[in-house]
Amino acid sequence: MISHFRRGLLAAAVLGAATLAHAAYPDKPITLVVPWAPGGSTDILARALAEQLAKTMGQPVVVDNRAGASGNIGSNFVAKAKPDGYVLLVGSMSTHAMNPALMPAMPFKGVEDFTPIAQMANVINTMVVSASVPATNVKEFIAYAKANPGKLNYASAGAGSTNHLSAVLFEKAAGVQMTHIPYKGGAPAVVDTVADQTQVLFSAGTQTLPHVKTGKLKLLAVTEAQRSVLLPNVPTVAETVPGYELGVWYGLFGPKGMPADVVQKLNDATNAALAVPAVRERMDSIGVEIVKKTPQQFGEVLNADAQRYGKTIRDLGITMD
Repeated sequence: MISHFRRGLLAAAVLGAATLAHAAYPDKPITLVVPWAPGGSTDILARALAEQLAKTMGQPVVVDNRAGASGNIGSNFVAKAKPDGYVLLVGSMSTHAMNPALMPAMPFKGVEDFTPIAQMANVINTMVVSASVPATNVKEFIAYAKANPGKLNYASAGAGSTNHLSAVLFEKAAGVQMTHIPYKGGAPAVVDTVADQTQVLFSAGTQTLPHVKTGKLKLLAVTEAQRSVLLPNVPTVAETVPGYELGVWYGLFGPKGMPADVVQKLNDATNAALAVPAVRERMDSIGVEIVKKTPQQFGEVLNADAQRYGKTIRDLGITMD
């Protein structure tokens, strides 16, 4: 009886200590890993989040850029970290839903090796053409492309990038044939489309909209299922090509196995941080739409996109260069 009683007290003490530890979270600095170089929209979003989290959670929040391997280096670092909430990842649809299908030798599993915490934002993904293309909307573009099979060159940040997948899905859905010109990154793809070396580009509004404003690129549509609240007068591709959709999101992840109470605390704090007017205005200005979801809702998005885009990539036979 005494032995059982003592074991019960010990178990209760361990559980109580764990609960207190979680309740005290965070009691040391938090690291936000960004798996890309500084300066991009993901990095801007992460730094805005870090600034607000530091204020509300009472601990420094440090952004750590670990670029390379299409986001895999930084993502793998977080996947292998201790699941205590002190090393987190600002990841994207590409790192978690696309890379596992594109790369046979992945160092982590995009879904199983992470804890989804918060879907932070959606990035406006645009379909733009160079000024020389005689089309002002998707219908006119399709007609021109069909009349000139293979003549139009579309740029991408490389095989398997969201630019590439967007264009391949468009070719398949619209019944057109274009020529793929892959680049080593999104910046040169934009530069050459502006210069009319390539004529078509599917890319984030963060990269294309400044050139649309100057008239160097023409904005035909956005690729999401619904019109963007930031560009309400711009149609979706699906309004002309039913069923077409490619949405790009950013999300906050931790390693698998994080305590539920820590996940919820981070979700609440992240949603509150991104609701700060100055943060929303900053994100709106670069074409990033803030979203608010529970960890469970974000997990559903992650699972659905991993299955959907994974199947699409395998069916189309797309591989990473």
